[in-house]
Order: sequence, then C-alpha cells, then structure tokens
Amino acid sequence: MAKIRVSHILVALFVVLVAMEATFVLGQGISESTNYDVLPPLESGQERCQCKALGACFYKTLVCPLECWQCPQRKPKNNKKEKGCFVNCGSSCEVTCKVRRNNCDGYGSICYDPRFIGGDGVMFYFHGAKGGNFAIVSDDNLQINAHFIRTRPQGRTRDFTWIQAISVMFDTHTLVIAAKRVSKWDDKADALVVKWDGEAINIPTNGEAEWRTSDEDREVIVERTDDTNYVRVIVTGIVDIAIRVRPIGEKEDRVHHYHIPGDDTFAHLETQFSFSNLSALVEGVLGKTYRPGYVSPVKRGVPMPLMGGEDKYKTPSLFSPLCKVCRFQTTTQSAGLAITSGGLDDQY
Repeated sequence: MAKIRVSHILVALFVVLVAMEATFVLGQGISESTNYDVLPPLESGQERCQCKALGACFYKTLVCPLECWQCPQRKPKNNKKEKGCFVNCGSSCEVTCKVRRNNCDGYGSICYDPRFIGGDGVMFYFHGAKGGNFAIVSDDNLQINAHFIRTRPQGRTRDFTWIQAISVMFDTHTLVIAAKRVSKWDDKADALVVKWDGEAINIPTNGEAEWRTSDEDREVIVERTDDTNYVRVIVTGIVDIAIRVRPIGEKEDRVHHYHIPGDDTFAHLETQFSFSNLSALVEGVLGKTYRPGYVSPVKRGVPMPLMGGEDKYKTPSLFSPLCKVCRFQTTTQSAGLAITSGGLDDQY
C-alpha cells in the first residue's frame, strides 16, 4: 500500500510540475490552442501533437486526419489548394482541416486594385492614393495601416492602386509585412519583407518554417505557407492574417489596361483577415464593416462599388495611429519609423 501511495504521489507531483510549466508558458503569452509539443509522426504520415494547455485537453495527443480529402500534415506547402491540419488544444480539443492561404472571395479579404470584402460580406473598392497610408482597421487595441502604390496611364483620370505593405500595431509593437519592388518577377524568388519593431526578420524555409516571439501579453507567429511569397501571421487574441505577395502579370495588365512599365511588376499584397475581440465601435476601411448592425453605404449592383472616406482614414505614415476617426490608443515602440527602400518604396 505504501508503494502504491508513493507512486500516486509521484504521478500527482509530475502532473503539478507539468501544469506549472504550462501556466508559466501561458503567462508568456502562449495561446492555449497552440500550446503543444510536436511528436514524431505516425508511419502513415499523420502528424501528432501532445497538448500542454490546462483544461479538458491537458496532456492529450491529437492526431491529424489521414483521409486524402482531409489533412495529415499541419503545414503542407507544396500545393496551394492543400489544406492544413489545425491543432486546437484549447477548450474545443480538436483537429480541423483548413485552407492555409488567403481566399480573395472570402470575408475580410483585400485583393486586386484593391477590392475589399467586408465582415458583412459586401464587396467594394477603395482606391486610396499614390504613396498614401490609410487605416484599414482601428480599434482600442489594434491598428492596421496600408501603404498604397499606383500607376496612372496617359489619358486616364484616376490612379490604379494596390497595397504594397501593411503595418499591424498592437500593445507596444509594430509588425510590418511588405512587398519588395521587383523589376522582373520570379516565382522562386522571395519578394517578401517582414519587420518586427523596425528590425528585419528572416522566416526560415525549413523545419517549422516559422518565426515567433512572445511576451507577457501574447504570442506572435509568422509562418510560411509556401517556400516563397506566402505567409500566415498570427497575433494571439487579436488577428490572424493570410498573406500573398504577387505581381501584375502580362495577361492581367493587358485585360485591365494598366500599362505597367517594363521595369516594375508592381508587386503587392493580397490579404485575408480574421479578427478576435473587435469592439462594437471598430473603425477603418475594413474594420467598420465588422460593426454590429453595420449597413454598407456602397452602391449595389454596379461593377465597381466604391467606398469613399480617404480623408477620414488617411494617416501621416504607415506607422502612425492617427486619422480623423482612428481609435487606437497605444503608442508603439516603432511609431515614426521612416519608410525605407528595403521594403517600402515610395518612388512610383
């Protein structure tokens, strides 16, 4: 009996120690849903994770589905249509299959020149301005700005514009994702620039193919969803963004009559946002479409329904939280950083 009691005590002590470790990790901003250890995969190729988050899923092993129509791997990168296995060690304690790349026809997407689909599902265009910076989302704890580039063919009365960079400001941090200026496009060359609080960071292409950091508030993850020009950005408890860098191709140029110059492919971002905990008073070109009861003012049934408001959403720089209707209150460490030719180029 004494031996049994000792063994029970040891097991209980082990559980307490693991729980303390999990609590310590969560105290550093690790999300419960992603708080797990990756185990060696099964012979079938199915990946496995052992959960460390406290609660119903504590110390359980979750296995990715095997069936061909599902997703045996967490981070497939070879096929853009291939789904990934999302392991959730939080209260749901489950694995689900999701497409890991942006969907330009999905809620929260910004693609093309640029076309938005709001949180209300309504499609609209917002043209911005050459070299302009605009608040895409502005809330109490989050500010997302976009930097616009443009071209105006001779004889046209308006610019064609695209989003070259976004800055994600939260807590005391700024994360920037930008497209390099590229004269000749190569799918195998990375045209992506990522900066954390003003410092360029490298996203590995091997192993977990991710960069991450955490503090007492939350975790930030930037992971590749292909070897080049595709990433997924996760700021736990705030936003999840699927991003692609792409050029204006010859066919696209011909169809839309952009008249892109021969020395610039106008590389730009295509994005899709998924938000957590937005307030009822959220602002921004995209953000306001997530307000409860929001009714879009754009004209329906026309080929290019336009959303105005450039004057309301214009910010002094990509890193500024200031605009006529902006709500973000925190002063970030990297506010006021200059736009540099390393990733953001105003020379258009």
